[in-house]
Amino acid sequence: MKEEKTSMEDNWKGIKEALTSTCQEVLGLKKYHHKEWISTETLDNIKERKNKKTAINNSRTRAERIQAQAEYIEANKQVKRSIRADKKKYVKELATTAEKAAREGNMK
Repeated sequence: MKEEKTSMEDNWKGIKEALTSTCQEVLGLKKYHHKEWISTETLDNIKERKNKKTAINNSRTRAERIQAQAEYIEANKQVKRSIRADKKKYVKELATTAEKAAREGNMK
């Protein structure tokens, strides 16, 4: 009975793995839509922040949790700073483009 259960579990894992890998090859990973002005460094910071959030949720002891929360708070501040800087840069580029177009008389 136990051998049947393990073989069934192994069979299911094999089938599941085959399906997910085939789907990833054919369909690709889910593409997340984000603002075009967010830089890749900021996206990396966001992933890091997300990992730190899962560390908070997975922490077992109170001390671990406090440490993980401190790291998350710092990562969150960094992400916010980075996003603000990216947005400011994007708006500045838009303004420069608009000024250039106005000088050239191209108001499109």
